[in-house]
Formats: sequence, C-alpha cells, structure tokens
Amino acid sequence: MTPGNNGASTPEDDDPFGYLYADGQANGAQPPSGGYGYPNSVSRVRAVGTRQYGQQPQHAQTAPYGQVPQQASYSQPNAHYAAPETLPGGAQTAQQQMPSGGGGGGRGGRGPNTKGLLIGAIAVVAAVVVGIGVAMMGGDKDKDKASDEVGTSPTQSEESKPSPSSTKAGAAQKDLPEVDAKALRLSPGLTTASDFKGAKADGGVYVTGFNQVGAKVTWTVDGIEKAGSYRLYVRYGIPGVDANATLVVNGDTQDRPVNMKNFAGLPKGDWEKGWQETWSNVNLTKGTNTIEIACNEGNQCDAVLDQLWLKK
Repeated sequence: MTPGNNGASTPEDDDPFGYLYADGQANGAQPPSGGYGYPNSVSRVRAVGTRQYGQQPQHAQTAPYGQVPQQASYSQPNAHYAAPETLPGGAQTAQQQMPSGGGGGGRGGRGPNTKGLLIGAIAVVAAVVVGIGVAMMGGDKDKDKASDEVGTSPTQSEESKPSPSSTKAGAAQKDLPEVDAKALRLSPGLTTASDFKGAKADGGVYVTGFNQVGAKVTWTVDGIEKAGSYRLYVRYGIPGVDANATLVVNGDTQDRPVNMKNFAGLPKGDWEKGWQETWSNVNLTKGTNTIEIACNEGNQCDAVLDQLWLKK
C-alpha cells in the first residue's frame, strides 16, 4: 500500500461520479449500468407506462452510456402501456365533451349564472340610487314650496311696518282739523288771556271765564271726508281741581261729559302746572260738523281751554 493508493476500499471507489475524473477511471470506476445510484446498484426506477396490468413489470431498457435511448414516437402507441378500458374486464368509459359555455357543476353541465347575479345586483343598486335621488328632489321641492309659502306671509317685521292703507289713514289723521281755542266762537262772558304760561296756542293765548253756567265755545269743523267715529282731544288747564263740561255734537247732547280731571294730581291753585289733555268719542258726518263744549247746570267748569283737534 503506497501513500497515493490506499486500496479498493477507499471512499472514492464509492463515489458515483468517480468515472468522470481521471483518477477514478484509473481506479476502474465505471458509469452506472442501470438507473441512478452507485455502480452496479439495483435500479428501482420504472419509466412511465412500463407497467402492464396482469403481467410482471419489466425494467426499462436503458441504452449504454453515451447513447440516446430509443424513444417511441408520439404517433405510435406505447407497447408497455395499455389503457384500462382496453384490457379484459376493463370498464368502457365514454368521453364527454365539456360544453363550450363554461364550467360544470350545474344542471345540464352549466355552472352558476354569475353574470345574471351581477346584473341583478347592479339593478338593485341603481334602483336604490334612483330612489334616493327622487327623495332628495322631492325634499328640495317641499323645501322650496315651504319657502314660497313662508315668503307669501308677512314676517313680524313686515307686520310692524305700516301698510299703505294705514299710512294713508295716518296722513288723513294729520290732515284732520285742529284749532286754537282763541279761534273758536265764544259765548258772551268768555274772553282770551295769556296771564300764566303753558298754553300751546299761538302766542300762549287761552280762553278764560268758562266757570259760569251758560258759557260755551263752538267749533265749526269743515272737511270731514268720511262719516264715522272720531276722537275729540281737548287741552285744558285747571288749578289742581277736577272739572268737566257738557259735549254737544251737531245739536245732540252727549251722555258723557268732557272729563277735565286732575289726572296728574297737581297741586291745587297752580295754574301754570295744571295743563293736561283729555278726549271723548264723537260721531261725525261727512262734510261740516258743529262741536260745542258748554258749562251747564251740574258741571264743574273751573278750567281754561287751550286747543282742540280730531283723530280718527
């Protein structure tokens, strides 16, 4: 045994690929004679189709190393293979052709109608979208209708504004007659004066001497455009005591007197602080009317008269 050769039992003798190297060939390595594996090993590899039913299996014939094994043509049947249906007792099977319409699994060889399901789902979604759109459009119409209805009714601020008729009435009220007491027709014993201040008539002039039975002032009112009820306002002065007078309209004595009461509770005897206002309802006819304020029996007439005016 030399250092370069340790005998036939060395591991390289077992190398299945030792025949590929020069030293392996020198040691007698040979390519495998049967399938894959170690030299001279038993091959258990069987080519596809070599098994025959009812016969002992035969090992595939392999060509010597370096030669291409002969293969059967695809156009010729393989002698080593036989289909089960060709053997004695084998089951005869009919080859069925799949329908060109698609996969199986359903009745008549057809699969589930996924296309129909998809179309149905799309139709449902479209119907929902259309329904939502119609509902939104209806809501907008209702909102617009509600807005229109609200717009037709006046708001609180609009109601607070005077209407054209009320404005016209206000203008008519401003145009209603008014008069200073000194311009009235005075009965005998009455006179005008300006001894104490506070009268609003022109020049601060007022009618005095009214505190006597039979005294009266007469106002001829022209220009009443419409018959109806009016308010007669009287501005008067008292020395801190209540007073009243009889009211006569177009010759008709009114049931209620002109009330010239000390509403402000002013001190007695102070004429300058005793100026106040009162009003009475009067029914006037269209055109000219006559209004009288008289001191008759039973009246308390300790008062002076300043101005008279009408309001609707």
